[in-house]
Amino acid sequence: MSETIPMGALRVGHGFDVHRWSDDPERAMILGGVTLSGPGLDGHSDADAVTHACIDALLSAAGMGDIGSWFPDTDDRYSGANSVELLSQVATALAQAGWAVANVDITVICDQPKIGPHKAVMQSNLSAAAGASVTVKGKTTEGLAGLQGGVQCQAVALITQRTTQIGAS
Repeated sequence: MSETIPMGALRVGHGFDVHRWSDDPERAMILGGVTLSGPGLDGHSDADAVTHACIDALLSAAGMGDIGSWFPDTDDRYSGANSVELLSQVATALAQAGWAVANVDITVICDQPKIGPHKAVMQSNLSAAAGASVTVKGKTTEGLAGLQGGVQCQAVALITQRTTQIGAS
């Protein structure tokens, strides 16, 4: 059996997430499943904006809602949740709905921390959870006023509808 991808079965989704710096000095900063030094981000779960944008892009592509409908910040089950584990749940749900993740590309927008030294581990964490290639790149805001209050992320995902043809080579 081999998998074929008809052109009509490609879907693209866009994800966006932003978290401000936390006032809690004990809050860890987690981006792409990596714990970084510096102030943490404010949020209900682990506030991993990189992973949240990835989740939103995948859900958008599949027409399956958004991160807030799947993991609402009003639900105590997700307080402090590991976002990479949530991504894994979403990837499983997409597969059960007949979708395969082709790839996800994420842009992290912040002046600090520097993303470059951590992107290989972030990509590895996210690719393992998504079951496909996830790339991460960091962009600075060049110190523009009003953009230094946290971390912004944008993601684009491509998914394909799974079709299996018996006897195809």
